Amino acid sequence: MRAVDTNVLIRLVTRDDPRQAAAADAFIAKGAWVSLLALTEAIWVLAAVYQRNAAGIATAVDMLLNHEQLVIQDADAVAAALDLFRSRPSLGFSDCLMLQIARKAGHLPLGTFDRGLGRIDGAQKL
Repeated sequence: MRAVDTNVLIRLVTRDDPRQAAAADAFIAKGAWVSLLALTEAIWVLAAVYQRNAAGIATAVDMLLNHEQLVIQDADAVAAALDLFRSRPSLGFSDCLMLQIARKAGHLPLGTFDRGLGRIDGAQKL
């Protein structure tokens, strides 16, 4: 299966460049794999460059998770991170994902200096 990078995900979500969006659609038409790294970078770009708020980021992640042509690496961990992020958007999606990946891998607690994240089950504030 093909894989996509951050820029392709951004075009799929934002549709801000019609030519590149069409090329992205064509590339993924037969299916494409999305790594956690590409997903996390895309979320960072959406927040930092496109100024998407927590609700916009949650909508983008949900759209990518439910896209018919995309297979998200560790989709169950991403879905759990999305649920946590929706309930605690101040944590940031990346922190929620990091915790859920550690949980799935059986490597808890997740040590953190972040006060908010440290209050979540499975994390430990240092």
